[in-house]
Amino acid sequence: MADLAWSDRYGSLVEESSSNSVPRASRSDSSAEGSLHVVVLFGGRSPEHDVSCVTAAHVLRALDLGRYTVTVIGIDRSGAWHLAESVMNSLQRGPDSIPDSLEATGLEVSASMVLNAVQSSDLPVVVLPLLHGPQGEDGTIQGLLELQDLAYVGSGVLGSAASMDKAMAKIILGAAGIPQPRYRTLNESNISSDIVAEIIAELGLPVFVKPANMGSSIGVSKAQSLAEVNEAVRVALQYDQVILIEEAINGREIEVAILGNDQPIASVPGEIVPSHDFYDYEDKYVSSGATLLVPAPLEPEAADEVRALARAAFSALRGSGLARVDFFYEESGRGFLCNEMNTMPGFTPISMYPKLWMATGIEYSALIDRLIVLAFERHQQRRRNTQR
Repeated sequence: MADLAWSDRYGSLVEESSSNSVPRASRSDSSAEGSLHVVVLFGGRSPEHDVSCVTAAHVLRALDLGRYTVTVIGIDRSGAWHLAESVMNSLQRGPDSIPDSLEATGLEVSASMVLNAVQSSDLPVVVLPLLHGPQGEDGTIQGLLELQDLAYVGSGVLGSAASMDKAMAKIILGAAGIPQPRYRTLNESNISSDIVAEIIAELGLPVFVKPANMGSSIGVSKAQSLAEVNEAVRVALQYDQVILIEEAINGREIEVAILGNDQPIASVPGEIVPSHDFYDYEDKYVSSGATLLVPAPLEPEAADEVRALARAAFSALRGSGLARVDFFYEESGRGFLCNEMNTMPGFTPISMYPKLWMATGIEYSALIDRLIVLAFERHQQRRRNTQR
């Protein structure tokens, strides 16, 4: 059960039934004046579990408890949901009490209990699904929230699923006329040494090999030879049955942050200068060796072009709320080539997405507030379209 301090701050969220413990959202009491109920989901079964735990910690530090009543749910690596009471106790004590990375532990509850309970709240509810990778960023949790008729931050089922699946995203972006690197898609069932050799002959070396459904550069390899490509294929197949082999681009890495729904706005572009051969998981989250240039040193015309391409990609992939769109830039060649769109980018204050918006003029906490407003706007629009 929650301790006394937590109960005083948030009211009686946990009530005992004869067979189990059910989380129940309640109206803020005199010490909790929030007018909105924000439910933060973090963790998840994805290999990007640890990234989610860091993202959620920083978002919680920035939430204004004078505006929001907050419930925190951690999803562990097995998929079990937990009422993160220790995190909420830390939140009550102040932002500095929240650890740099959260743990998905606490009273185990079912997803249906949580979502049914928050719907009984006297306050408007919005869910912040701070989940990265499969079973979090791929439309699965979004479908669950749609069935519960809950507002949530980020893209819907289609936008999330299409963006997460790099193979499908490339088909959509290609149909929308957005330039991309050359690539080939392979399914686990049709991979052979002859096909791999054929792809190398077509794309040349080096190439990048990626699982279709994964983020944070997990399972991604840069291969310089046939033997390395075969090994990279083996690694990528550990994460997905569908993989991509892409030409390696000799160009700059440019990223643009998107904010909005039907009329999205684009941030100033940023540039990543990796400390390794490419911007891999260690560079992003372990060593922090990469250099982030915000804004990117681009001519005004080039900056306007990549921002327009980012908005076009966001619209083509049915994005909502937020996204980060990544490009390669061949200055003396094909220009900007879209690499991918991330519908739930890393959200620490040093992550590229919030850094781009801070450089554009929106501070970290205000950015979260805007995303919550956008979630309600999208939810109300869907209600108008479906409840007739």
